[in-house]
Amino acid sequence: MREKREPRNPPAAQARILFDPLELPPPALSGPNVYVNFTPRHLLALAGTGLFQTGTKTRKDKRLNTLLAELLRISTESPDPNAIRYAADFIRRGELVAVPTDTFYGIAADPFNLAAVDQIYRVKGRPETRALPILVNSVVQAIVLARDVPYTFHKLAEKFWPGPLTILVEASSGVPLKVTANTGNVAIRWPKCTIVNALIDVLQGPITGTSGNISGQPACASALDLVEQMGDRLPLIIDAGDTPGNLASTIVKLDGDDWMVMREGVISEQAIREALADDAEG
Repeated sequence: MREKREPRNPPAAQARILFDPLELPPPALSGPNVYVNFTPRHLLALAGTGLFQTGTKTRKDKRLNTLLAELLRISTESPDPNAIRYAADFIRRGELVAVPTDTFYGIAADPFNLAAVDQIYRVKGRPETRALPILVNSVVQAIVLARDVPYTFHKLAEKFWPGPLTILVEASSGVPLKVTANTGNVAIRWPKCTIVNALIDVLQGPITGTSGNISGQPACASALDLVEQMGDRLPLIIDAGDTPGNLASTIVKLDGDDWMVMREGVISEQAIREALADDAEG
């Protein structure tokens, strides 16, 4: 049985919108700094618009996917501090928040809260044999999460952070084994995203950064994509419009002086090679 949550008040800078279901597209999805609350009546009105998927389409059983997520519109250029604090409160309570990044939308939670970590695996349907990446907003934060950081780490971080590079290194003893999927390695990234960095500042610590999608489904480049996939699984979705959404971050595994590209994404393997070769020549 789903735990009943206490009603929350949106930040002062937000406005609760209950739009006329005949007024489409809904103004709440396009205006800045808007707190959106959909009622079942609105969902019913939206069922045939293509904005939300419907369930069984028989006359006897016209069901809608239950939408529980709150949509919080935040500007990427100048994030509202009140809205950031509002979202941070969810994470402090051990809840999950969908956030934009410089690649796709991700799911943010406290990586040191094992109940929240369990919830990520559950809502995504993600195998627990796959580790959860962690987002930071400084090299210092990253070093705290890692053990015996090699020099190649500093070279790559200096060259590509903040940006779409995930660095896989041996985890420090402070990182929960569950986050590393019992591998003892942690994937760390400093994204170029003002909203994520502001969240980390308010929380004074890193957050998880796994992709915001059901495992096996496409990654989401917009809040509406995320609503369609996970609207009934998340309490809060930060809507900052479309993310670049072309490629995922590149993952590089470091082991001493050795390195290996585990996934080639936005940053090419050749760019990684050149960055480290420059250092070797110097």
